[in-house]
Amino acid sequence: MHGRSAAATTAWPDRIRRHPVLVALAFVALALAILIALWDWNWFKGPIERQVQARTGRTFDIGGNLDVDLDWRAPTVRAERVRFGNAEWSRQPEMAYAERAELQIALWPLLRGQVLLPRIRLDRPRVLLETNPKGGAGNWVFGEPGETRMEFRRVDVERGFLRFRDVPQRTDIRIGVSSQQTRARDATAPVSVVGGGSWKGNAFQLNGTAASPLLLRDREMPYRIDVRASAGATRAHARGTLLDPLRLRGFDLQMRLSGRDMADLYPLLGLAIPSTPPYSLDGHFSREGQVWHYRDFDGRIGDSDMHGDASVDTAGKRPYLRASLTSKRLDFDDLAGFVGGAPQSGAGETANAEQATRAANTASSARLIPAKPYELDKLRAMDADVRLRATRINAPSLPLDDMDAHLILEGGLLRLDPLNFGVANGDIRSRIRMDARTDTIHTRADADIAGLSLGPLLPKVELAQNAIGKVGGKVSLEGTGNSVAGMLGSSDGSVLLGMGRGRISNLLMEMAGIDLAEIIKFKLEGDKQIPVRCAFADFTVDDGVMTARSLAFDTTDTILVGSGTVNLRDEKLDLTIKPRPKDRSLLAFRTPLRVDGSFRQPKVHPDLARVGLRGAIALSLATITPPAALLATFETGPGKDAGCGGRYAE
Repeated sequence: MHGRSAAATTAWPDRIRRHPVLVALAFVALALAILIALWDWNWFKGPIERQVQARTGRTFDIGGNLDVDLDWRAPTVRAERVRFGNAEWSRQPEMAYAERAELQIALWPLLRGQVLLPRIRLDRPRVLLETNPKGGAGNWVFGEPGETRMEFRRVDVERGFLRFRDVPQRTDIRIGVSSQQTRARDATAPVSVVGGGSWKGNAFQLNGTAASPLLLRDREMPYRIDVRASAGATRAHARGTLLDPLRLRGFDLQMRLSGRDMADLYPLLGLAIPSTPPYSLDGHFSREGQVWHYRDFDGRIGDSDMHGDASVDTAGKRPYLRASLTSKRLDFDDLAGFVGGAPQSGAGETANAEQATRAANTASSARLIPAKPYELDKLRAMDADVRLRATRINAPSLPLDDMDAHLILEGGLLRLDPLNFGVANGDIRSRIRMDARTDTIHTRADADIAGLSLGPLLPKVELAQNAIGKVGGKVSLEGTGNSVAGMLGSSDGSVLLGMGRGRISNLLMEMAGIDLAEIIKFKLEGDKQIPVRCAFADFTVDDGVMTARSLAFDTTDTILVGSGTVNLRDEKLDLTIKPRPKDRSLLAFRTPLRVDGSFRQPKVHPDLARVGLRGAIALSLATITPPAALLATFETGPGKDAGCGGRYAE
C-alpha cells in the first residue's frame, strides 16, 4: 500500500511536466470561476455611462447595481435606477428613468454592427417625450442618424408612465402603461394605457390598448392602437394602426366620434362648426401629407341621418374643411344652429340640455327671428367648401321637400351658392353672401321662387288644402348686422310674389268678404271651388320695413286688396285687407280685415270701427295691375277668367 501511494505521488509531477498546456487551462478555468464568483460588474458602470453619453450626446447614469448573466448567445444586463438625460433645450433634465432595466443582448449581430435586443424589461419606467418649442426635432431624436441599427423583439413594461408635451399646442398627455401578458415570446408585447391630460388646452381622458411605446421610433412599422378618449362631452373611439405616430404622419383607423354638440370640436380641432344637436358618426380616419381624411362615415346628427366624406387640409394659414354630405331624411330643426337658433326639444326631438334650455327660452320669447350673434373669430378661423344634399326633409310646419346647399367660406367671406329648397312641389333657389371680414357682417340674399303649389303652402288652413295654383316671385335683400335679426332688421330691397290662374274655396273667400248669406248657403249646401284670376304682393324694403306697393288676391267672386307694412326689425304686422265681393248680397259687410300683432302672435280680425251696411260704403275700384316683374312668374291654371284685377264697380 505504501509503495503504491508513493508511486502515484511521484507520478503527478511527471504528468504536470508532460502536459503544461492542460495545466495552464485548468488554472485559467479555476481563476475565471473564482473571478466570476467574486466579480463586481459595477466596475463597468463608469465606462458604460461614458460610452452611452458619447454615442447619444445625453447624460446617462446607473444609480444602483449593475449585473450581468453571462450567456454565449445573449447575455442579460440588469441595471437599477437608470437615468437618461434630456435634450439641451428642455427645461426637464431627465428624459427617461427606470427603477430597474433588464436588457438581453444578442452577441453575434454585434459583429455586423447591429444591436439586437431579444428582450427588454422595464420596471416603473418614466418617459418624457416633448416637442421643441423653437421648432426642430423632438427630444426622442438623438445620436448620429444611421450610426447603429437597433432592433427590439420584445418589450415588457411594468407600471410605466409616459408623458407627451407640446407647449406651443398647449398639449400635455400623461399615460400609465403596463404590458399585457402574451404567449408569443418573439412578439412585442402590447400595453394597456390609461391616462389623460390636456389637448390644445382642453382636458381629456383616455384608455385602451396599444403596441409597445418603444415601437414609436420605428417609422416603418404600423403601430396598432384601440383607444377610447373623451374631452368633456366629446368622445372618440379609434382602432387601427398609426405610422410614425409621434409626428402624426400616417393613419389607418376606424374612428367613432360622438358628442353633445359639434361646436365643441372648435377648441379641440380648430373646426368652426355651428352648433348642432347631439351626434354620433363612424368612419375611416387617415392622413395623407397635411390632409386629414374622414371617409365614408355614417351616423346621425340630432334626428337626421348623415353620410359622406370630409377632409381637413392644415397646410395653409387656416384649416380648410372640405366635405360632401348626404341625408336621406333631414330633420330641418337640426339646422337651427346655422342661423343662431336652437333645435326643438319636445317629445321625439334630440337636443342637449343647454339647447333644450335655449329652445324653451326661445319659445317663451316675444321674438321669433334668431338674435344670437355669429362669432366673428370662428368665421375667420377656417376655410370651408361643404356640399349638403337632403333627399327628404322633415318639417311639419313647413312644406319643405328637399335641399341642396353649397357653402364656401374663405377668409371670413361666406357664400351659400346655391341654397336651394324644394318647397310645396316647387323650388326656392337662393344665393346668400355674408362678408364677415369687417366688424359688422354685410349680407346680401337673392332668391327666385317658382312653381310653389298653393294648397301645400297653407297646410294648416283646412279650406285651402285643395286650392290650386302656382306661386312664383323674387326676393332681394341687403343688410348689415351680426345676427339674422340684425341683418333683416336693417335690410333694404324688395319682395315680389305672384300667382296666375287657379282655384280656391268659395267659402274661404266669402268668409274673407264677410258675406253672411253666402257663408250660410255654403254651410248648408256644401263648399265649391271658384276660379282665381291672380294674386300678387309687391313690397319695397327700407331699413327693415316692408311696405306694400300693391297687394291683391283676385277671384271671380271676391277681390282682396291690401296695404300696410311688415316691420322686420320690430317683428310687427300692420296690414289692412279690403275685401270687395263681386256678387250682390244683402248680408255682405264691406269692412276691412286687419292683420296685426307680432310674428310670434299674428292676429286677423275685422276692423269693427268700419263695419257698415252694404250701401253705406259703396266704393269703386280702379284697374289693379300686378307688378311687371311678376308677369313672367305667373303660371296658367284651371281658372276660366284670366283678367287680373280688371276694372269693375261695386
